[in-house]
Amino acid sequence: MRECARTRIRETRRLRRSSPLSRPCEGHEKARAPPPTGSCPLQTKPRCSCLSSYYRAAAALCPSFSVVQLSRCRENKENRWRCSLFFLGARRSDKISLTLRIFSDGALRCFRRARVSQLHTSAAAMSRQLHARRIEGIDKNVWVEFTQLAAEYKAVNLGQGFPDFPPPSFVQEAFCKAVSGGFALHQYTRAFGHPPLVKILAKFFGRIVGRDIDPLDDILVTVGAYQALFCTFQALIDDGDEVIIIEPFFDCYQPMVKMAGGKCVYVPLRPKKDKCETSADWVLSPGELASKFTSHTKAIILNTPNNPLGKVFNREELQVISDLCIKHDVLCISDEVYEWLTYNGAKHIKIASLPGMWERTITIGSAGKTFSATGWKVGWAIGSTHILKHLRTVHQNSVYHCPTAAQEAVAHGFQREFEQFGKPESYFIQLPANLQVKRQKLAQCLKSVGLQPIIPEGGYFMMADISAIKANLPDLPGQDEPYDHRFVKWLIKNKRLATIPVSAFYSHEHCKDFPNYIRFCFAKEDFTLNAAEKILQEWSESK
Repeated sequence: MRECARTRIRETRRLRRSSPLSRPCEGHEKARAPPPTGSCPLQTKPRCSCLSSYYRAAAALCPSFSVVQLSRCRENKENRWRCSLFFLGARRSDKISLTLRIFSDGALRCFRRARVSQLHTSAAAMSRQLHARRIEGIDKNVWVEFTQLAAEYKAVNLGQGFPDFPPPSFVQEAFCKAVSGGFALHQYTRAFGHPPLVKILAKFFGRIVGRDIDPLDDILVTVGAYQALFCTFQALIDDGDEVIIIEPFFDCYQPMVKMAGGKCVYVPLRPKKDKCETSADWVLSPGELASKFTSHTKAIILNTPNNPLGKVFNREELQVISDLCIKHDVLCISDEVYEWLTYNGAKHIKIASLPGMWERTITIGSAGKTFSATGWKVGWAIGSTHILKHLRTVHQNSVYHCPTAAQEAVAHGFQREFEQFGKPESYFIQLPANLQVKRQKLAQCLKSVGLQPIIPEGGYFMMADISAIKANLPDLPGQDEPYDHRFVKWLIKNKRLATIPVSAFYSHEHCKDFPNYIRFCFAKEDFTLNAAEKILQEWSESK
């Protein structure tokens, strides 16, 4: 037994001595320190030949080998080099059986357990991947890109959807009173909605949908409609769930569904072939819509009035959607932030008011759009208690609480409108009347320069067809981008007028079918609209 042990020891020592990696290279004693953490040894001159062999051995082991990081440690009274290898594109779950243990400052001894981390490169160090995979592919944002471009060229901004006129005086006064009042309105209020606000919202909208709404259980106040949408998707959409999105759609729907793990299924509104003058001429095909419902469909998103088109869905169209939701046991997420902005007799109908839809509808609203105060960021979700309780779970574990003073002011605004409802003094009557004049002004201006406006039935926006003037424009750079993106960039840079390309409101599979539309916002002061009109007229005269 002792002789066998001695033989194994002698053989091990002989193998170590005979290995070209076992003997330090010339000058190795002066190069004991490993490469600096964060550096790439394969792209720098090796410190010594034995370490160079070490790198070559590791690279030969795995073709996707990218970077070796070494650190020295003491384990069981032995000198070891601890090796971390990083592989480009490796997933968290990928593993490879690899550990390099070097004895005698350079001998390649064996390979065993090691995890592969995805490479993350920074100027200072290498580390594992920082971002979560759920945000991959959703980093681009049309608002960031074109808002920055408009600011850079100091363009007249008809792109972003916010009014450049103030809210009505009665809500401004209510806000001033709230912030100048006692301590209570400067502190936390109820997490799911300021009591005065949820009470008047329940009273106001209960009258519209024709049912009693519980202010504490059926309403969730959020930081704008954006957060109401986010809570809805996070609370109700699970991995693999399909969500039907009607195109064109507000651009946040798609990334929010993807972040929740859902799959987007698209169905476009299409213009009628015989005419396309107003948003009412863009219609859903009932057969095409029905074909999108499957056993995996969890929800459909409805936006009425629609952004960017301005379409107000009529009762017959809503009934088609309602029947399919009930048939397939599907939720309806109804984004109705522009509900008070309808024109020429178009009537907004809440889909939750249709038979059988209250129990499966989440209605999203916005005080910012209602009272022309988008910076206040007060929104809400209204729905049945058995749905809203899940949204409250997301809300309480993320935002938890919304600003108290702004909610107090919005509560006063709705109380005033409840009392004035249907009267000429109502802001909900005055605002759309004023915007209808601005809508007509913009439409006439666009027609005068050869653009074909799509007259909206509701909302802040007007789409225009630019195909008639394409022949008069120079070749636009950026052939890899949709034409409307290139046109809007040209318009901002050369004419100092900012708009938004409509293809940004379509899926990748359908955006190629709608490359010739841009979106204008007409919820602006006359001064702004006049400046835009001047730019367009000068452009028309120069052609």
